[in-house]
Amino acid sequence: MKIMRFFGTVFAVAVILGWPGGLDAQGNTATPGDSEPPPERVDPESVPRPTLRAHRIDSRIRIDGNLDEAVWFEADSAYEFVQALPRDGMPMSDRTVVRILYDEDNIYVGAVMYEEDTDGLRVPGLEQDYETHDSDMFGVAFDTYFDRSNAFMFGVNPAGGLFDAQNFNDSRYTNRAWEGVVHVKTRVLEDRWLVEMAIPFRTLRFTASDDVQSWGMNLLRRIRRRGEDGYWAPLPRMYRLHKMSRAGTLEGLQGLRQGRNLQIKPYVSGSNFSGAERLASETGFNGDVGFDLKYGITPQMTLDATALTDFSQVEVDQEQVNLTRFSLFFPEKRDFFMENAGAFAVGDVTERNFRMGSSTRDFTLFHSRRIGLVNRKPVPILGGARLTGRAGDFEIGLLEMQTGELGIRDSVGYVPAENFGVFRLRKNVGTSDFGFLFTNRQNTTSGLTDNFNRTFAFDANLQPHPRMILTGYVARSLDDANTGNENYNAARLAAGFRDQFWDVSASFKHVGDGFDPGMGFVQRNAMREAYATVGIHPEPDISAVQEMNPYIETRFVAGLDGVLETREVNAGFGATFVDGTTVNLTYNNNFERLRTLTNIVGEPVAAGDYPFSDVALMFRPSGANALSGTFRASHGNFYDGSRTSIGGNALFRPNYHLQLDATVQYNDLEIGGVRKRVNVYGGRIRYAYNTNVFASTFVQYNDETEELVTNVRLNLIHAPLSDIFFVYTERRYVGADVAVAQLRDRVFTVKVTQLLGF
Repeated sequence: MKIMRFFGTVFAVAVILGWPGGLDAQGNTATPGDSEPPPERVDPESVPRPTLRAHRIDSRIRIDGNLDEAVWFEADSAYEFVQALPRDGMPMSDRTVVRILYDEDNIYVGAVMYEEDTDGLRVPGLEQDYETHDSDMFGVAFDTYFDRSNAFMFGVNPAGGLFDAQNFNDSRYTNRAWEGVVHVKTRVLEDRWLVEMAIPFRTLRFTASDDVQSWGMNLLRRIRRRGEDGYWAPLPRMYRLHKMSRAGTLEGLQGLRQGRNLQIKPYVSGSNFSGAERLASETGFNGDVGFDLKYGITPQMTLDATALTDFSQVEVDQEQVNLTRFSLFFPEKRDFFMENAGAFAVGDVTERNFRMGSSTRDFTLFHSRRIGLVNRKPVPILGGARLTGRAGDFEIGLLEMQTGELGIRDSVGYVPAENFGVFRLRKNVGTSDFGFLFTNRQNTTSGLTDNFNRTFAFDANLQPHPRMILTGYVARSLDDANTGNENYNAARLAAGFRDQFWDVSASFKHVGDGFDPGMGFVQRNAMREAYATVGIHPEPDISAVQEMNPYIETRFVAGLDGVLETREVNAGFGATFVDGTTVNLTYNNNFERLRTLTNIVGEPVAAGDYPFSDVALMFRPSGANALSGTFRASHGNFYDGSRTSIGGNALFRPNYHLQLDATVQYNDLEIGGVRKRVNVYGGRIRYAYNTNVFASTFVQYNDETEELVTNVRLNLIHAPLSDIFFVYTERRYVGADVAVAQLRDRVFTVKVTQLLGF
């Protein structure tokens, strides 16, 4: 009871701290003048979708952020923006005017965001793909195939920071790694801020034609200090800009061409390697050259190729603490694999707005980190190619990669050369889709015993009703040891319903004990899992509160013999405030059955039944503030002992040039009769001189391995999508054991890339 009173007090304090201070400003913007009629609310789901006509021009626009060419005033304008947040259906508090022009090479977007207080604009950073939810922003999404499903998105903040991304399957999957050549300038005046943008047609994919065509389009205006999001094509608060089935229409586009659409990006790099964990043959200086190629074979099909691929500029993984008996999932960070990754996604794909109880972190049949990485260490990639796009009514994805050997044959840690192949076929039917996936991983080192791993899968994502989804897959893996029985199968069926109030989902999953996709990630096999959740999202009549979310979710996992192994029953209450602050309090009641002696956090725990529970709090203040972050705390039983965990990060942004970020994962455990602490600490400094010069330092310390990891990066963008990188990475043992080498790995790299367009 003391624990419950403690967390109840913390929860109350968090709510008070999260209560927006600008209530008067919010109230004033929502209160009409004495002589004005009250604003009319529209139903975002039933109001007709708007249309806008693009205006053809004969000469190019100078991108300077002024919007002073006469042709801007000849074009139609979009100006009736409707709130999704904080009060969906209400007009936005400040006016926004957008016009679209195009010529034979570019589509131009001009936007004027009227603003009563431009000193109050929030800008979190200048880096590519900045955190958009913490920023004032103008955004545009183009559904260039007009299929009401896929989109290219661009978001600009008042300082000129650019966010660009692709979205697939009507908001199901967002690919933030996608980058295209885009020219943007912004200007902030006393009572407004302006965006002027030129997007070359060769950056996009569409059907080239002399005929008049239409694109799906939606526009977003975000006023961060009011927690206000508004759309040109109105959306309920649970949807985002890339919900293209609810987008408006851009009309009047004619005679569109992409040209040859060939881009070649060569690189040259030089690195110096040292450290006790490297073989003598791997130390010293090494120089590399290679290239990436992108070619639009047809307006709907794109070929990407890479040779002697190098990812030395990628920031290091974030250290994690493993408090489970299963493997950890590390996300992909390499741009070549992240681009168009949604085309190959099959597994427990997260559904936006639905609490589905699982994600790709639990089960995915294609996880690109299985290519060119072993135990988080790079393996040389000799080359590869990816073909993605459309052929008729089908979406096609092909991937072929070849890696080289790592280390010396018959030595510890040796990795043979391998070939990786993926084929993906998907057919869209409205907002639903049906697909097939095949993966093949093959040893190609001569003289070794042939071995392979193959996976076949069929999946479907259905939307029988705008508020309902049905998803599922069946899969089988094959390898040298496969006996062809059901132990090599996996399947899942999930259903969800979500509207403005209700959030209900359920799923069932089976994974055989022999199921092993060689190019995927499966956290747990030999299991059958049932999951269900019910939650509601009421909007209270409190001016500072956007919505509340009480919910309950359950998970039961049994072995293939039907014996219960895991039970989770979680009850939670969340609150989201108008300024973006969120608070969530959860009570978790768990059960784990260990069939054999099992290591948990490095300590042996005897076989047996272990019921345990804990209480957890999550508090995230508004990211629009100079000081923000996330705070998490939990306390309770843990197997045969106890656990207290405190974690999160503190983020300080004094201005949009500088960002300071401190993270901590603190775990005080008693398990297997042993008291121990397993902690990870990190600190990151980011500095953006402008939108072309960036520097960062990332330092992490892992208590469990007693390692200090340092990553320093300087990035100079000397031309569009062309970079110079200076990268220093070091892993150092800082423990007390004098017999262990201190410097484990050190790499210093200089890399130069240059995009050549034809």
